Amino acid sequence: MTDPSASAHDPVPEGFTAHEREAIRQRAEELRAEGRSGKKKADLERAALDAIAAMPDADRALAERIHAIVTRVAPELTAKTWYGFPAYARDEGVVCFFTSAEKGEARYAVLGFNDIAQLDDGDMWPTAYAIVDWSPTVEQRVAQLIGRAVGIAD
Repeated sequence: MTDPSASAHDPVPEGFTAHEREAIRQRAEELRAEGRSGKKKADLERAALDAIAAMPDADRALAERIHAIVTRVAPELTAKTWYGFPAYARDEGVVCFFTSAEKGEARYAVLGFNDIAQLDDGDMWPTAYAIVDWSPTVEQRVAQLIGRAVGIAD
């Protein structure tokens, strides 16, 4: 039996938090919608922009800036949602994604990269970056990472 006093951040007997269960539900809906309709690029981007618009102010500001950089640096990527978060994909799958601090249940937002991103650097490299504030330095680093992820040299 689930404790009625448990918050969204407390683990539940099933092993997932309420936020995690919601992300799983959203991903299942995304897959059903993609399979049903073969969604067009514009529909997928609208879903990503809606996900960004629904974020708290601080996260939304970061996500909007990341979206602008991705569309400028890597216009070949398709904006979509992935587990309810804005993500950017090509045919092989999601290259990168943005996780809001609130929905990710963390003290910072995250720009993450999946294995198809071309960030390889020797035997070990980071695939996720915490973002707590935006600055020209952060903007430059994000643009470099996005470029590398899609095979554009630094």
